[in-house]
Amino acid sequence: MKHTFTEHLVAAIAALKQEGVLPVEAEPAIAIETPPHPEMGDLSSPVALGLAKQARMAPRVLAEKLKEKIEAAGDDTIASLEIAGPGYLNIRFHPWSWAQVLLKAREEGARFGRSEMGQRRMVQVEYVSANPTGPLHVGHGRGAAYGDVLGNLLAAAGFDVVREYYVNDAGNQMNILGRSVWYRYRELLGQQVDFPEDHYQGDYIRDLATRFRAEMGDDWGDGARESEMLPQFRSFAGREILAWIRDDLKQFGVRFDIWFSEQSLFDAGKVEQAIEVLKERGVVYTQDGALWLRSTDYGDDKDRVVVRENGVPTYLASDIAYHHDKFERGFNTIVDVWGADHHGYVPRLKAAMQGLGHPAEHLEVELVQFASLFRSGEKVSMSTRSGQFETLIDLIKEVGVDAARFFYCMRRADAHLDFDMDLAVSQSNDNPVFYVQYAHARIMSILRQAQERGFVVEGASSEDLKRLDQPAELAMIRQIARYPEVVESAALSREVHKIPYFLQETATAFHQLYNVSRFLVEEEDLRRARIELLNAVRIVLDNGLGLLGVHAPEQM
Repeated sequence: MKHTFTEHLVAAIAALKQEGVLPVEAEPAIAIETPPHPEMGDLSSPVALGLAKQARMAPRVLAEKLKEKIEAAGDDTIASLEIAGPGYLNIRFHPWSWAQVLLKAREEGARFGRSEMGQRRMVQVEYVSANPTGPLHVGHGRGAAYGDVLGNLLAAAGFDVVREYYVNDAGNQMNILGRSVWYRYRELLGQQVDFPEDHYQGDYIRDLATRFRAEMGDDWGDGARESEMLPQFRSFAGREILAWIRDDLKQFGVRFDIWFSEQSLFDAGKVEQAIEVLKERGVVYTQDGALWLRSTDYGDDKDRVVVRENGVPTYLASDIAYHHDKFERGFNTIVDVWGADHHGYVPRLKAAMQGLGHPAEHLEVELVQFASLFRSGEKVSMSTRSGQFETLIDLIKEVGVDAARFFYCMRRADAHLDFDMDLAVSQSNDNPVFYVQYAHARIMSILRQAQERGFVVEGASSEDLKRLDQPAELAMIRQIARYPEVVESAALSREVHKIPYFLQETATAFHQLYNVSRFLVEEEDLRRARIELLNAVRIVLDNGLGLLGVHAPEQM
C-alpha cells in the first residue's frame, strides 16, 4: 500500500508541475510514514511540507491541491484522504484492498518479499575471517550468523552478493601456532619442554600434535633445528584448523563463495603493489626507517606504520592490499563484519582506501558485539588464548542450529548479547524461536485438516477476501503486507535483527487470530478467505525463517 500511495503522489506532483503550480525542476523526497495512531489513517506523507517553499504557498494549501489530484484519479481502493496538522496527507484504504496482498503472496510464494531494489549491484560481504589458530568459539558464531543473514537479505533485495572469508594465514600468530604444536609434539616424544605462556594452551594443540605424529612420524623433535621444523608444523596446523573451521561453518549453515588467503597477497606481489600505489599518490612518508601512512589527512587520530624499520610489512599493509584488491574486483559496496574490539581499526583502513583513491563510503564496517553465554543462570567464562572457551560446535550440539542462529540475530549487532542457553532449548512461548516455529507448525496442521476434509486450500477470489473484516484478521493482513518493506529496510540498514523481531510480531498476531477465529467454517467463501489468510501467514513465516537460515517445521 505504500507503493500505491507513492504512485498517487508522484502522479499528483507531475500534474501540478504540468499546470505550473510546481516548478518543473522540483524533485521532492516522497516519504511515507505510518501514523502514530490508527484513527489518523493507514499511511501519511509530509511531502507537501517539503514542497511548499518551492510552490510558494502554505503546506496545507499545497496538500489540498495534491488531495484533489489523487481523488480525481478515482482509485476505489481509497476510503478517505485527509489533511492533518501543518499539511500532512493521511490516507486510509478500504480493508478489502489490503487483503489483495494475500493473492500476491500466493502468486509469488517463495519469492514474496524479494525485490529488485538493488538492481544487481555487486556487494561483497566478508565475515567470520577468524585466524586459523583454533576452533571457532561462540563469539565467532554471532559474526557468522549476522554475516550470513545479511548476505541473504541483500540477495533478497536484488543485489548480487559475494560472500568471502579472509584467511589470515600470513603473520606471526601462525608462527606461534606452529611452535605451540611443535612443543606439544616434543612432549609426546618424552622431551622436556618449557612451554611459553603466550602460546596456545588449548587441548586442541595436543590433538594437533598427536595427529602430526601419526601422520609424519617421530623424526621432527630436534630442538636445535626449529627454523627447519617450524614451517612443517605451521603448515600442518593451519591446514587442519582451517578444515575444522570449514566443517563447523557448514554445520552451522554458513557458506562462502570465496576463501581468500592472506598469503596469496604476498605470493602475488599485491602487498608491494598496493604500497607502490600509496607512494605514487604521496600518501605515505618515511620516518625513522619506517614507512608511515598519512592517515591523519583522512580523519584518523594519528598516522600509521605500513612497513616497519626492518622492512617487514605490518598487518595494516596486507589489509590495505586485500581491500584494494576487493575494489579492483569491481564491487560497488564492500561490507566487512568485524568484532567490536576492532572499532579503532576502522578509521585507518578507510583512510588507506581514500589514499588509494577509493570512496570511503563504499567500504562499510559492521561491528558485532561479543555474545556472553549463560547456563543455569551463570555466565560461562571464556579465554581463547588459555583454551578455555565454548566452541561453536559445542553450542550447536547443546541448543541446535535453529536456536543458535535465531538467538544470535535477535539483537542489534552493535549491542551486547546475553545468550540464555536454557531458554534456547525450552519448548515454551518464552522461547522466541519455538514461538515462531510453533506458529508455522500450527498453520500446517490446520491446512492438513482442510485437505483431509476435501477443502480447497488455495483459490480464494478478491470477492471472497472481502469477508475478512474482523479486527484480528485485518491486523494479520496488515502484518503480512509489511513483510516486503521490512526485508528491504533490514537489507539497506544492515539491521538483521529486524527479521526475527518481525517474525515474533507475526507469530503473536497469528496466535491472537487463532484464539478468536474458526478457520474451517461451513460458509464456503469465508472458509476460502480464511484459508487464504493462513496460507499467506505460512509463506511469510517460511520466507522469513529462510532468510535466517532457520527451519520452518510442519509439525512439532
